[in-house]
Amino acid sequence: MRVRAARNQGVEPQPGSTPGDVSALVARAQAGDAEAFGEIYGRYVDQVHRQVYRRVLDREAAEDLTSETFTRALANLGSFRQRGSDFGTWLATIARNLTINWQRSHQRRERPVAELRDAAPVGRVPSPEADAVANLTREALIAGIEQLNPNQRQVVALRYFGELSIEETATKLGKTPSAVKGLQYKALQALRGLLPAAAVMPA
Repeated sequence: MRVRAARNQGVEPQPGSTPGDVSALVARAQAGDAEAFGEIYGRYVDQVHRQVYRRVLDREAAEDLTSETFTRALANLGSFRQRGSDFGTWLATIARNLTINWQRSHQRRERPVAELRDAAPVGRVPSPEADAVANLTREALIAGIEQLNPNQRQVVALRYFGELSIEETATKLGKTPSAVKGLQYKALQALRGLLPAAAVMPA
């Protein structure tokens, strides 16, 4: 099950929905109405996808995790109790737990963008491209990374968000350290050129 790119923030139903509408759909879905669950999916999928993508920075993984979120939700729908509970929060919890497990399995740990602004690791990244990336806002960085080619995106994710060394990244990707350095340099150059000046925070 593939999903569309997210457009709205937060795990909330699409505009025009009311809590009563969602509650009625959940009740129908719990009673076995597949069409009701399909409507729930349509109302929440973009928001769940956005939440997941912000954590993993990988389009394919975000789609898979979003799909798995709804698969888990459907399988456990009978355990959801509407009184005092918000369905969007319940979905967000499932998505968050799946994302955490994915990050652990990939040995990825997010690194605050503020740390990149303070100082880049010695010997790890070239300048002046690194300076441009270090001053990016988080939203701008995510938007820029999404536009990189797959190899460049993997290198940036492992180096900056996974905090792997050049050698560790090379081993992970099955490439030579020189190839990783080249991909990193090109990725940073691309980010510097792709992102508008307005996206850069003052140092």
